Amino acid sequence: MTQQEKRQVPIVDKFQKPRNTKQTLKRLLNYLLAFRAKLALVIVLVLISSISTVAASYLLKPLINDYIGPLTGTNPSGDDYLPLIRFLMVMAGIYLSSILASYLYNYQMMKITNSVLNNLRRDLFNKIQDLPIKYFDTHTHGEIMSRFTNDVETFRQAISNGFVQFISSTVSVLGIFILMIVLSPILTLIIVLTLVVMFLIIKKIGSNSAKFFKKQQKELGEVNGFVEEMIEGQKVVKVFCYEENIVEDFNKKNENLRIAATDANTYANIIMPIMGNLGHLNYAATAAVGAILCINGMLDIGSLASFLQFTRQFSQPITQISQQINAILAAFAGAERIFEVLDQPKEFDEGYVTLVNVCKEGNEMTECSNQTGHWAWKHVNSDNQVEYIELKGDVRFNNVTFAYNEGTDVLKNVSLYAKPGQKIAFVGSTGAGKTTITNLINRFYEIQQGEITYDGIDIKKIKKEDLRRSLAMVLQDTHLFTGTIRENIRYGRLDATDEEVEEAAKLANADSFIKYLPDGYDTLLTSDGANLSQGQRQLLSIARAAVANPPVLILDEATSSIDTRTEALIEKGMDKLMEGRTVFVIAHRLSTVRNSNAIMVLENGQIIERGDHENLLKQEGRYFKLYTGQFELN
Repeated sequence: MTQQEKRQVPIVDKFQKPRNTKQTLKRLLNYLLAFRAKLALVIVLVLISSISTVAASYLLKPLINDYIGPLTGTNPSGDDYLPLIRFLMVMAGIYLSSILASYLYNYQMMKITNSVLNNLRRDLFNKIQDLPIKYFDTHTHGEIMSRFTNDVETFRQAISNGFVQFISSTVSVLGIFILMIVLSPILTLIIVLTLVVMFLIIKKIGSNSAKFFKKQQKELGEVNGFVEEMIEGQKVVKVFCYEENIVEDFNKKNENLRIAATDANTYANIIMPIMGNLGHLNYAATAAVGAILCINGMLDIGSLASFLQFTRQFSQPITQISQQINAILAAFAGAERIFEVLDQPKEFDEGYVTLVNVCKEGNEMTECSNQTGHWAWKHVNSDNQVEYIELKGDVRFNNVTFAYNEGTDVLKNVSLYAKPGQKIAFVGSTGAGKTTITNLINRFYEIQQGEITYDGIDIKKIKKEDLRRSLAMVLQDTHLFTGTIRENIRYGRLDATDEEVEEAAKLANADSFIKYLPDGYDTLLTSDGANLSQGQRQLLSIARAAVANPPVLILDEATSSIDTRTEALIEKGMDKLMEGRTVFVIAHRLSTVRNSNAIMVLENGQIIERGDHENLLKQEGRYFKLYTGQFELN
């Protein structure tokens, strides 16, 4: 798609209003509950660890009152220390069980976290494969990648720490509160008053922090998208000396991220010192009141010591929860962005006509499981009668009108046909609608009016996967995957043999440079084939189309990156590739379309001239001016 045509695709609001928090939490829990057994074990271990810690603190009361107290002010013998030693061993055993349980649940939680993230990334990647081309035209690559990296990472931090922290802190708070009431209802009242203040502060700060964390994730996606785009286009940046401009643009986006991150973390990070200072004040007040109660005989020393230990422990889990608010809020913001992608509608496909291998005997066709070289459209009628229509490559547009954005038509009432074996060329200014036509043949987008037929079948009735299997495209912008040259060519047809791969390379004239590479067809390509020239990469793209052996071939500026000498070398090979196929060619270089059966001249989404090379020259219209240099394409 040309840049002008892309600009006509509406850029959607990438960051919609956040969903209901409860709904987001429910969906996150669904991922965790996929590991119910392991989670149950984690919960049991957390309970053991938390209860052991609380119980050990409560045992300070009998330790002081029943064991240490009686030994003070006396001259005990060795035997008098045995009960104390046994009791200390019991306390040590409780602490050891807490430590062991803590180690085990952290280990299990690590495994659960990685498994959950594995499932989440899998669902996200699978969803990406099901999204229509329009989604990728309206979202930057970096912004999409941010969902896989930053947003998933924030989720990891929350479930690896926040989940067990929440359970542990909840159990600890409940257990400590109950034992506090048992020890001293009066001192517990002081704790309750402090607790109310803590919760009011957490609620106020947390509500303000949440909106800033959502904004932080949004700005982070913007920065990632910008950086990815600039790195990819670094050569263009340097050629046009645009460094200062993009630095200025980046600084603006980076500053927006700094402000959002500062606001988010300011609210989240002030919780800890506030909670800590309230805890210190609470401890001091409890110690003072407790001392008065002990002096008046309303409380024993052991109970006061145990209560003071609980006071410190009581504020600690609340402080821990407050510390996790940072991660939890970021996780919710990231999760909402992930679920935005997962909730995107899949590419719509109502087709039911499929492409099958057939065996031909005269005019009779029967479906075959093996490769025969003959294909047919399998059409099941309403009365369940199966009809086979031979795949020939007859493509027709009947009064087609299309717009990327409602109200701005890119194609206007376009009608054309391409009979099997014909070569149809499209020429015209940038944004005239040439690439759009090929996008519609592939059903990357749906037309608003008219009809497109393939071998007499409305393409809306053909399953998209089968429709695209019958087509091959060679684009102006090539893309090579990490792997060998052989694997990249085989991408056109995964079951192609090595011999077929090499034959396709010879057909595209790529074999002439491949055999001189260090490892030939097994040469490893990385970074989109950075170790090859642009022309060599394009030749591999043509070879990939050749090995697919489709009845319809689309060449979108396929030779634009190849010099005229190389183009002349592959012309015979391209002629063999196009032989017997329906071919659509988009080209600015008019020398490549002279031998076309029909040339369509497009302007503003309409076909203003059509005919073969000689007829168009005789008309002395737009094509004549283009060919003779009186008018230039832009």
